[in-house]
Amino acid sequence: MKILLVDDEKELVSTLAERLEIRGINADWVISGEEALERAEKVVYDLAVLDIKIPRISGFSLKRKLQEKHPEMKFIFMTGHGCGYDLEDGSGKAGDEDCLAKPVDITTLIEKMNEVLNVRGDAL
Repeated sequence: MKILLVDDEKELVSTLAERLEIRGINADWVISGEEALERAEKVVYDLAVLDIKIPRISGFSLKRKLQEKHPEMKFIFMTGHGCGYDLEDGSGKAGDEDCLAKPVDITTLIEKMNEVLNVRGDAL
């Protein structure tokens, strides 16, 4: 299982990756959409956890670009701006089912990852 974490807040994303690794979950992290796209050229990820508001490319746009390369990839959004309503300029919606509010609780993130990946129990 390979996870990609994308957030422009380096401390947040590196800490999330470290906390996932401690739990045996293989997680890479990057701080820009461009880095995410470069990484996805070399590695096939099962799941990407994307910040909605990252510089130069929104999380929604990044999701679409990643899906073009890897249609099977699953996604979770995270944001400090609230979930459950339209968060982008007409090109996407993050509902409660695929969005976590920051700061992200690691237990909640793992539960959401299991749910999105259709994993039973605490498999991750």
